[in-house]
Amino acid sequence: MIRNPILKVLSTLRSSKVRFLLMGGQACVFYGAAEFSRDTDIVILADRENLERLSEALSALQAECIAVPELSADALHRGHAVHFRCRHPDVAGMRLDVMSVLRGVDSFEALWERRTTIETEEGDIVDLLSLPDLVAAKKTQRDKDWLMLRRLVEAHMTEHRENPEASHFDFWLQECRTPGLLIEIADGYPDRARELSARRPLLTSALAGDESAVEKELEAEEKQERENDRAYWKPLMAELEQLRRARSK
Repeated sequence: MIRNPILKVLSTLRSSKVRFLLMGGQACVFYGAAEFSRDTDIVILADRENLERLSEALSALQAECIAVPELSADALHRGHAVHFRCRHPDVAGMRLDVMSVLRGVDSFEALWERRTTIETEEGDIVDLLSLPDLVAAKKTQRDKDWLMLRRLVEAHMTEHRENPEASHFDFWLQECRTPGLLIEIADGYPDRARELSARRPLLTSALAGDESAVEKELEAEEKQERENDRAYWKPLMAELEQLRRARSK
């Protein structure tokens, strides 16, 4: 039987004892918010020992860096992604993107403490970004990430709605992006919604049951996050352009 190439990539990283967390589309697949993703995105601890382990795994996968920057602790700590293409026959063509710093998301150590660990049907162990952390990481300038963010929150609500915990209420009130659902949650937990409205003002409109206002404020929230992401990446993209020019000389 030919093994799932994504699981092959992940098991190779684990065999090399790389400390990493799966994120991106593949993590969304595991959380039931997506059906398919071709690439594998991970966030890692970018210290010397872990980068040595990562290099060992990349060698086993016959992975080649396909863009600037090259793999280094400095590039990762600055917030860059390092992109690889795997050439091993079992995973030929698989793209692996590596990061260590994510905009608006905690340090790797904090992410590691909150991680979700699952066992696949094949018996593989996979460590994922927790669903709330994955939602935070999805607040980018890309259209597809906002669609996935909404699906992730709704998948979380479906999973926990029968036996919710207090932390679940807070997560839904702070991250739900479906106007009708948000109004329903605010109506069910009005005291907590009022408390959190200082952090998320649109909860005031949700408490009032004003779906039109909630929808407009959700659009404003998204627009601001997209602008924040563009501002974050602007200097990093300028660095990448300088690296490309230096390489082409």
